[in-house]
Amino acid sequence: MVDVRRVKLPGVGVLHTFITDDGGKCGVITHRSGHSDLITFSDDADGADVTKVSLRLSEDEAHTLAELLGGTRITESLSALDQVPGLSIDWFTVDYDDHIAGQPLGDLGAMGVVGLTVVAVVRGDAANPAPSGDFKVFPGDTLVVAGSPEKVAKAFTYYRSGATKHRSAVDAPPGS
Repeated sequence: MVDVRRVKLPGVGVLHTFITDDGGKCGVITHRSGHSDLITFSDDADGADVTKVSLRLSEDEAHTLAELLGGTRITESLSALDQVPGLSIDWFTVDYDDHIAGQPLGDLGAMGVVGLTVVAVVRGDAANPAPSGDFKVFPGDTLVVAGSPEKVAKAFTYYRSGATKHRSAVDAPPGS
């Protein structure tokens, strides 16, 4: 397993870096705006003649590159669902300062987020499919969620900050 270092970049996003078996240094800067930068970098020990490369990727390009490089088994299993109109499948990696860190998933419907499903929680190399509301989430876990793009965004806001907006008619199930 590759040792990945995660560094928060205030006002920018998150930097993930690792060192390859041949000593190369690789990283991804995931910006808050949604795009990512794939980078190679050097440090003082590398000397001044090391080439550095940066490649800016849109959100779609970053997802495509992840798939090409061998996304998780969950990604492979869910890729066919990406073609369903109105359905968004996304991943939320839990950080130490996220509201959900150390907390159970809870009942999103009771918190005003109706129409969203937590498909799995990925912890290390193991997937925990269809976790119950009492499943405790830890920093480093990745939540795989499915729902409309708006519901996914609302759930991510809740996971980050604990904030939810008041329920509106749009959030209520049909007939309520």
